[in-house]
Amino acid sequence: MTYNSFEDLEVWKRACRLSVTIYELLIDCQDYGLKGQMTRAAVSIASNIAEGAERHSGPEYKRFLHIAKGSSAELRTQIYIADKINILDHEDAVILVAELKEISAMLQGLISSLKT
Repeated sequence: MTYNSFEDLEVWKRACRLSVTIYELLIDCQDYGLKGQMTRAAVSIASNIAEGAERHSGPEYKRFLHIAKGSSAELRTQIYIADKINILDHEDAVILVAELKEISAMLQGLISSLKT
């Protein structure tokens, strides 16, 4: 896989858009604990993709992509909780979970494409 920069990766772009969406949906949320956890997990996905790419080491890149996948699962869990306690609208939660599942699959594809 060749690319010039992590900014060229569709998975990084989608993770960034997801982070912005999370911030927008939670802008008026008064549950600061859950809000903080969710925004940190969302930002962590794109951040770890970028950090791993800039390490210029296959094993390090894979490690950071696995961390990004973990953050994706963490955020999905938090979205399920936010949906159940009515912090997020159910339809928004369904869309977010679907997007996170796609991002996670893209990350797995990227991990698999890297030579060991």
